[in-house]
Amino acid sequence: MMNSRIAAVDVGNDAVKALFGKLDSELYIPNVIARDLEDRPVIGIEELDEKDPLENIHIRVHSPALLENNVIYRVGSLATKSSNSTELDPGSHKSEEDQTLVMLFASLALDAVNEKVDKGFKKTNNVIDANYTLGTGLPLREVKEGKDVGYRAQLLGSVHQVEFLVTPKYQGIKVNIKFDEVKIYPEGFAAYINLVMDNDLNIINKDLIDKRILIQDIGGLSTDIAVIRNRNVDDDKAQGFNLGVSESLEAIREEIRTKHGIELDSRRDVVEIITRKNDRNHIMVRGSRTSVHDITDRILLELAKKQYRFLRNVWQRNSQTEICYFVGGGASVLKDYLKTLNNNLDGYNIEFFEDEKESIWMMSNAYYKLISDFVKRNRKIEEKKDEKAKATSSK
Repeated sequence: MMNSRIAAVDVGNDAVKALFGKLDSELYIPNVIARDLEDRPVIGIEELDEKDPLENIHIRVHSPALLENNVIYRVGSLATKSSNSTELDPGSHKSEEDQTLVMLFASLALDAVNEKVDKGFKKTNNVIDANYTLGTGLPLREVKEGKDVGYRAQLLGSVHQVEFLVTPKYQGIKVNIKFDEVKIYPEGFAAYINLVMDNDLNIINKDLIDKRILIQDIGGLSTDIAVIRNRNVDDDKAQGFNLGVSESLEAIREEIRTKHGIELDSRRDVVEIITRKNDRNHIMVRGSRTSVHDITDRILLELAKKQYRFLRNVWQRNSQTEICYFVGGGASVLKDYLKTLNNNLDGYNIEFFEDEKESIWMMSNAYYKLISDFVKRNRKIEEKKDEKAKATSSK
């Protein structure tokens, strides 16, 4: 695995969160793409390289893993400004969507071209050959269905190319991505690892290590409830539901458009409105600050009731559960509603992460811990083999 760089990538419905190397680089990219032309029009093309690359990702992606190959995309913030932008649809499988792969490859390519960190990749003219050891994950329900096997196979054994087109600083550069190893973890188990272990997989939360725990991960498209007992995920008891926050965000977006005549670019804009510190649940209508509390409260409370019903049903089947942790971007959005429901109803022992960043980055942090541990263990095995070979040859 010479010059193979560690990558821990969480392709979430709302955004991609990625950690690289020795935690020397991180990326956060809204999970939005839009098909585009090769020569996108740019106002002030002469000043293009002075702009932020992350705000202007424009790429061509070539990979045998894609259903639609060699397509040009706007990615992230740039895509949200397009009329044809797409976000993952409710009911879709993360492991079977081109969008998942496009976002994964884009994040790796952006790390590869970042010159702030020397990665030891070979660069010939404008072509970078980038090798990665990848840790990522899929929803529990997809892993239970065995979809992780096909997803891993798509990534291994092929070269995936990202070509930067009209992107600041990087236009004209091609990145050939190859994976030395790919580890795919069930998202619920990853959340548990992040709760109880540090980056070296030392136990940091001894109170939790032997408890019976539920982890309710509320994403954009789905909700997974992992049942942890004896330090492992109980596959038979784990539950996956095809309900996340995306449909509710779309409903809020549509009602704001209908009631106030305001067209929000994407679900990302709705998340910003309902989670920001100042002027939460307010928008500007013809220059006037206007509350949309009535819309957001009604729709999100209805979703929180459904999520609470999931919790109640799973807890009843696992009556000796001691605590449930709510994680994921959806948990951050619904936190206040779920707390109120729980106080008024069953009073379960539930916990949230008050630090929203910690909750949102939980999966990528867990993947980083797991893939780093895999690399360390693999290196020790190789070192023992080398020592044995030297000892044999010296006889």
